[in-house]
This record gives sequence, structure tokens and C-alpha cells, in this order.
Amino acid sequence: MKNFFTFGYLQALSCLFPVIIFGALAISKLIEIPGLPRYDFILLVCLAAQVYMLASRMETIDEFKVICLFHVIGLGLELFKVHMGSWAYPEDAYSKIAGVPLYSGFMYASVASYICQAWRRLDLRIYGWPKPVFAVSISVLIYANFFTHHFSYDIRWVLKALLFLIFFKTFVTFRIHGTAYKMPAILAFLLVGFFIWIAENIVTFFGAWQYPDQQAAWSLVHIGKISSWFLLVIISIIIVAQLKRVKSGLARTAESDAAKFPGFRRRVVS
Repeated sequence: MKNFFTFGYLQALSCLFPVIIFGALAISKLIEIPGLPRYDFILLVCLAAQVYMLASRMETIDEFKVICLFHVIGLGLELFKVHMGSWAYPEDAYSKIAGVPLYSGFMYASVASYICQAWRRLDLRIYGWPKPVFAVSISVLIYANFFTHHFSYDIRWVLKALLFLIFFKTFVTFRIHGTAYKMPAILAFLLVGFFIWIAENIVTFFGAWQYPDQQAAWSLVHIGKISSWFLLVIISIIIVAQLKRVKSGLARTAESDAAKFPGFRRRVVS
């Protein structure tokens, strides 16, 4: 039970950035600030939170660089999806570009923030990591499919099948008070995607954005969106993992872990 509560506490700390965004959405939904559009207020809160996390060293410079990368990736996706009518930001703001408020990039960055924070706090390691050519290629295909499925066949089910083949032997470990726990990587990806879907229902309720079927009144986000978040989470983790590999040069090999988990492949991301 002690490890369980510690796990929950560390997860809560890792979710600080998403919680700040939720708080800004809730407050701005209930309280209107004269002369300051809601989306601009949320952007200011996100910027202040980012400065605080760097100043307090809750976030490292390397993690900040990863988060900035996700801003670019997220905004690129947002600009395209809003243009195609997949969802919309109906409120006015000074910080909107082509219908997309700049705070939206922080929602993608908050996913990266959670991954980086949880990776560090839980001493996360991934065993049996696929070769970079497979990991990078599948992430590029997944990201490209978010765009191309509007014009051609949606290959997400093909991509999911490839993911299971590529990550079939990959598993994740994390440590609580020196005790190592293990789960298949695909299951870990799916769980994170599921909880992001729950978060998505919360933020759409507070008006972060609207899907076409939510314009008249809020409704539950379609459960099929878990699939999209599952794929996006995999892109996120692949990017973080590959950047860690680039920085370290070679994945660490821990003999003590080899004794606990015999038969693991030597490609380890930690």
C-alpha cells in the first residue's frame, strides 16, 4: 500500500502542468476578466507556469527543449485540423492564428511534460526498445496519417498492427522505493491514452475546444478518440526515448535488472 500511494503521489507531481491547464480552463469558465479574452488568459497562465517550473527546477533544461518541440508538433497539427473542421476554438482572442489559439500548443506540451516528469521521478526504463529505424519510421507514419487520412485511406489500423509487431517484446519498468515493477509497453501506451481521453472530456466540458457534435451542447467525446490518443502517446514516447538515446549515445545496461528480468534484449532506454 505504501508503494501504491507513493506511485499516486509521484504521478500527481508529474501531472502538474496538465493540472495547471485544467485549473486555468475552469477558472476562466467561471470568471470573466474584462478586457482579457479567455484564451489569452489561459496562455498567460501557461507561460507563467512554464517559467515557474524552470525557475523552481521542477523541469530541467533538456525537458524544456523536448516540450518546445512538442509545441511545434502540436501547433502544426492544430492548424491543419482546425482548417479541416475536425474541431474548432469558437471564442475570440488576440493570440489566435488561423483560428488556433497559441495556448493549444501547451496542451500537447503538457503530455510531453508528464512523460518527462514521470520518466525521471519513477526511474522509468524501457527494455527491448526497437531499432531506431523502426521506431522513428512508425512515428513519422503515425503523424503523417493524422494529415493524409483527410485525403486518402485512413491506415491507422495498419499502423496499430505494425506497432504490435515492433513493440511486441518491449516492456517498461519503473521503481517505487527500490522495488521494480514491469508491464508491456503497448499496455502502458494504451493506459496513458485512456487517461488523456478522460482529460479531453474534462477540457472540452470547460470549452478548451469543440468537436462538431459538441456545438449545440457538450457531449462525451467519442470513445474512438482513445485510439487517436494512443497513437499520439506513442509518438510522444518515441520522441522522448530517441532523444534520450541520442544524448546518452548508447542505452544503459544494468546487470542488476538483467538478473531480475532475464532474457531482456540489450537495447535499454532509461
